[in-house]
Amino acid sequence: MSSTNDAPAPVLPPPGIADPAPLGLAAFALTTFLLSAANAGWMGSATGNAWLGYAFAYGGLCQLLAGMWEFRNRNVFGATAFATYGGFWIGLGLWVLLVANAGPKAPLSAVAAYAAATGKDLGWILLAFAIFNTYMLIFSTQLNTAVFLVFLTLEATEVILFIGFFANSSGVHKFGGYIGVLTALVAWYTSAAGVINGMKGGVIAPVGRPLFDMSGRARAIT
Repeated sequence: MSSTNDAPAPVLPPPGIADPAPLGLAAFALTTFLLSAANAGWMGSATGNAWLGYAFAYGGLCQLLAGMWEFRNRNVFGATAFATYGGFWIGLGLWVLLVANAGPKAPLSAVAAYAAATGKDLGWILLAFAIFNTYMLIFSTQLNTAVFLVFLTLEATEVILFIGFFANSSGVHKFGGYIGVLTALVAWYTSAAGVINGMKGGVIAPVGRPLFDMSGRARAIT
């Protein structure tokens, strides 16, 4: 004899995980700050390579992990942004070790020529990431003002730096470092807001609203 009690219990979806965005933003902010401080010329008494290890361990690995956890949370924007910039930092660190540091040690003319060529490499790398960042900047308008400002300042940083590298202009390069520091500060604020707002379950640190809504266009297309 069968009864309704014999029916299998419904399978509930697994519980969500904590928001990985504050971690990803913090990893991005710190590594960006270290590199930008060097670009701005603030590390004259240091090696200028303080960022390199953290490009692998924090800006790279932790951001990549944040991106994977965003996939788990079904956040396509966060997953794409964090995984891409995690890959950016890992790739940049590998480029420094395998390409930039592999140049000739003498004569001075060869060293200078290789340095100029690696500068052009960086110009192309930053141009490519500026293209990616442009559409992410547009889509960040759908989230909140703080995230939009992260991508806006990052866009300015990448554009200024690739111009500086292509033009071989130390002044433009230094200015890009200043904007990079600003980018890091905005990302740190957005990370901190995510931490405290997540802890308290409400808005303690404001992040603003979406700049405008594309959902009406999405409905019209479908």
